[in-house]
Amino acid sequence: MKRNKFSVFMILTVLIVGCVLLAFNGLSLGSMRIDSVSDSIKLGLDIEGGVVVIYEAQTDQTGTELAMTMEQSISVISKRVNELGLTEPIITRQGDNRIRIELPGVKNIQEAVDSIGQTAQLEFVLVDATNQAGSDMTRDEFTGEAVFTGELVKDASYGYSEQYGHTVQLEMDGDGKELFREATLKASQMTNYGGQIAILLDGKVISAPFAREQIPNGQAVINGNFTQVEAANLAALIRGGALPVELKEIQSSLIGPTLGKNALDSALNAAQIGFILVIVFMVFYYRVPGVVASLALILYSCLVLFTMIGFGATLTLPGVAGIVLSVGMAVDANVIIFERIKEELGNGKTLRASIDSGFSRALRTIFDANITTFIAAIVLFYFGEGPIKGFAVTLMIGIVISMVTAVVVTKSMLRSSIALNAFNNKKLFGARG
Repeated sequence: MKRNKFSVFMILTVLIVGCVLLAFNGLSLGSMRIDSVSDSIKLGLDIEGGVVVIYEAQTDQTGTELAMTMEQSISVISKRVNELGLTEPIITRQGDNRIRIELPGVKNIQEAVDSIGQTAQLEFVLVDATNQAGSDMTRDEFTGEAVFTGELVKDASYGYSEQYGHTVQLEMDGDGKELFREATLKASQMTNYGGQIAILLDGKVISAPFAREQIPNGQAVINGNFTQVEAANLAALIRGGALPVELKEIQSSLIGPTLGKNALDSALNAAQIGFILVIVFMVFYYRVPGVVASLALILYSCLVLFTMIGFGATLTLPGVAGIVLSVGMAVDANVIIFERIKEELGNGKTLRASIDSGFSRALRTIFDANITTFIAAIVLFYFGEGPIKGFAVTLMIGIVISMVTAVVVTKSMLRSSIALNAFNNKKLFGARG
């Protein structure tokens, strides 16, 4: 029985060692390759370097109308940025009429500004019967007759019908109605199943529905087995072309990677030194529990990094600070638990009873402290921007994982360790006398 319980300790120890090796070296299993943390984790602008551009919308709109215009602009800009081949762009609204764009890895400010700042061009094209337009095709990949541009689209929204599911609904203005009527009449006469009217944003097809009958009132419905998100995004892109807003560049800056890399190296070196000092203190002062806590902290650090990679989170310098702070909270939780265990041992209880009672008594204090900090992190995430959000995300991830490692992993390892006679000694758990 004791041997089985001690095997839990050994299994957890091997698991921790495996996590460390995976974090530093990755893993190769045949054709499958898991990269190391350094190769997998995404770095933020303050570490990797890149371009920051801030635009201001030149419009007299206010309130809900302005909010909708800004969201449409962000949607169009997101599409433009993604087509630059960049990873992890951060596009946020600042104040009422400004948009902040962070582009990690970009080294040419003017190229980024030229690609982002132009007004979106929406175009409707009647596709020739001998061609067929598909999603993401460019204008030169098929032939057709230009019908009108996005300026004649009055509105676009998404809805739902029992027959077609999620749809996109278009409404044209006065001139647009007549042009659309003529285009749909021509399309309906092309083949037995109608003809295509392709919708292009910035020269690329975003939708190419078939028109099977003439639409005289300038109101059309696009259906195509859309999900709600797809329908909403398509409507936003069409509105973005139909309701362009002039964006004025008010600030742009290039951040070099050298400064961020030096800052990251300094932060990591400080974290490593602090981590080693904490482990030395825990082992010296708490002995066996200190060793267990050190192993749990190592596992905790690996799990935080793996979780960030899994969620696609971006590591920033404030994020590093959030991880270090959550490590401190994990250590604090272990200190509270071990002090409670020492008190129980001082009252004459057995090791097993002291461990169970110590964890039980410490749990409420740990839970209250972590919940309070977690709420603060939520507030920072909700109201903060950019680096502040990165700090809040890593702090929240760290708090959740620290609760698991401090309460579940540490307790399991402590209880299983006393199954071995060599560790079944109160003095090895910090008890006096």
